[in-house]
Amino acid sequence: MKAYMDKSLSPEKRAELLLAEMSLDEKMWQISGEMIFGVDEPDYEEKRENRHGHYRNPGHFMHYKREVPATPREVAERINRDVKLTMEASENAIPPIQNGEALHGAQWGMATCFPQPISMASTFDDELMAKVGDIVGKECIAVGVRQVFAPVINVTRDCRWGRTMETYGEDAMVNANMGVAMCRGLEKNGVIATPKHYVDNYAAGGRDSNYSDTSERTLREVFLKPFEKCFKEGGAHSVMASYNAWDGMPCSCNRRLLDDILRKEWGFDGFVVSDYGGVGGSWGAHRVAATESMAHGKCIEAGLDINLPNISYHLSKKAYEDGHLSEEALNKAVLRVLKMKFAIGLMDDPFVDAEKANEIVRCAEHKQVALDAARESIILLKNEGVLPLDKAKIKKLGVFGSSADIFPVGQNYSGPYGRDWEADDAVTPIEYLKKYLEGTAEVIYASEAEIETVAPQCDACLYFTTVVEGEGLDRCNIKLPKMAKAAQEDEAAMIVGKIEFDLKEDQEAAISKMLAANENSVVMLLNGAPIDMSAWMDGAKAIVEAWYPGEQGSQAMCEIIFGECNPSAKLPITFPRSVGQLPLFYDFKPSGRGYAYNDNDGTPLYAFGYGLSYTNFEIGNVAAKAEGTDLTIDFTLTNTGNFDGTEVVQVYFRGMNCDVVMPIKSLKAYKRVSAAKGETVSAQIKLDKEAFCYWNLDMKFDMHDGDYKVMIGNASDNIVHTFEVKVRGGKVEMA
Repeated sequence: MKAYMDKSLSPEKRAELLLAEMSLDEKMWQISGEMIFGVDEPDYEEKRENRHGHYRNPGHFMHYKREVPATPREVAERINRDVKLTMEASENAIPPIQNGEALHGAQWGMATCFPQPISMASTFDDELMAKVGDIVGKECIAVGVRQVFAPVINVTRDCRWGRTMETYGEDAMVNANMGVAMCRGLEKNGVIATPKHYVDNYAAGGRDSNYSDTSERTLREVFLKPFEKCFKEGGAHSVMASYNAWDGMPCSCNRRLLDDILRKEWGFDGFVVSDYGGVGGSWGAHRVAATESMAHGKCIEAGLDINLPNISYHLSKKAYEDGHLSEEALNKAVLRVLKMKFAIGLMDDPFVDAEKANEIVRCAEHKQVALDAARESIILLKNEGVLPLDKAKIKKLGVFGSSADIFPVGQNYSGPYGRDWEADDAVTPIEYLKKYLEGTAEVIYASEAEIETVAPQCDACLYFTTVVEGEGLDRCNIKLPKMAKAAQEDEAAMIVGKIEFDLKEDQEAAISKMLAANENSVVMLLNGAPIDMSAWMDGAKAIVEAWYPGEQGSQAMCEIIFGECNPSAKLPITFPRSVGQLPLFYDFKPSGRGYAYNDNDGTPLYAFGYGLSYTNFEIGNVAAKAEGTDLTIDFTLTNTGNFDGTEVVQVYFRGMNCDVVMPIKSLKAYKRVSAAKGETVSAQIKLDKEAFCYWNLDMKFDMHDGDYKVMIGNASDNIVHTFEVKVRGGKVEMA
């Protein structure tokens, strides 16, 4: 037995022993990647066999494609074969780390499809997020996937960014809490979590991957916080460097970010991967190197470990020969990769039991959690007596909008392949509505052209909006996009972002027609980021923000509409009144002139933390106690309405006498509290030292002396109780 196969030794020691036996060539293969799209492609085997050297690299990337279905078992079998071939070709039988995407569900073998991250953030339910992370981890490891490029924890401060739906919204703490929960779920199943994109990867105007001129103070106060938490509390052992540059250097070769902050300051002990083509971008886009091999060498020297997605062995060899890559830097990178291969048990047990994959992936228990998540993620934005619909009184229901007949999972390369996702037992919104109302009501699914004819005949109407969002779809406006029927198919073709206006149909006009024709109309928003509703919202009596609620979203939306489920979700991102207000977020810092325009009062359409219920709640009997570095808040929640329900109680701080300028409001804690109709329940929220810490003028994060206003409410703009505390000498005191 090789010395490095001694399980009694630490992963680090075993990695050191293995490294000592490796040739220079084998080391170079360990920091290379390779991407093959689809274990299910007809030419997969030929493509696989023709890629010389592929067997030696550290990871492969496999997508599911519905055109050629692959069961979880088939995916597991192919991955096992990949691992076997890789080990046979390796001088030391080193298996690869199989990697891929899992933003809101594992991406192989039709795995369970959960709501998009923006939806999960709306639940304000960290425990539910942990369950989702655990399931994603189980479904990944079931087929042999050992690393995923998730979660996305980029704090979204401009909703024009096309990838807003991949994030947990605009608040750093919510991003941190959700990210930590996801990472813990993945890592406890032996799947390496890879938070991304490190860091601040969109710029002014919501432009993806543009240069970041963010100050170090803002970077630390907002954008770095979720990453630090995911490593220190979530146990994430990898991170993806972003495409953009910060402080004059691309993130993939930014020593300040990758070495000084990440490793020396935070103590990160995992490995860093580039975003796809990020190393090449350091040369081709950012021009901080004369050649791609020089850029590759600079990145590894700065602290990057793996160049993704394609084979980079030749770049390592050229960089080494030209003096741009030292063996010392190469050894450090390889050692970090090997250490994780030992730590997750890959070196000792590289194969999975393919026979069990079908039993695990998308089992009944997992689908139930997807349904629970969908129910908790849907937000009631407006309701003037229309919702919930009374099933007994509905004899004819009008349904409009192309999204009514599409799985509500969202368009994105991450997760189970977005709108390509489907399963035998999954249903679209219109299919579930027809099933739910079978025998009691007629459901008429009509085109926009038929609205003025159909809507007046119905007892109620629903319009399902269609917004296609994702990477590369940054928006120049935030209105509902116009749409046209595709020439060769019935599915709606959407134009977003770089807009052409000569299209046949207009969703805003269609919604306005429906609202004018039937006062019992509900607008169902299926989108990934805030939209401008100014053209039609005054005429709408009910608006539901469903986001992209995942595979069980059709059932969840129906249950919300008919009162089988009481909505409890809250907005994790501010809805502006118009694009002219952007960027707009709740925790801004004071301004000498305010944030209003001459033609706009500066207030949002819907504030962060906002969300209605079918019942009403009162927060009362607030009592606070300061003890040492902690603050405990006791309160009661009374359900004064006619439905059982859940409220999200939120605690905000404002620094009133601090060393530096503080936001006018910062979320410090939240808690979901349930109460039956007429019931009063007692609850408690505890805040520890960190709630009182901030970055002072010397850029030291600690509990500095200051005075604080504590605000309690159910939305950032609906504060119902306030009191003050102060920090003196490292202790919290009641003011």
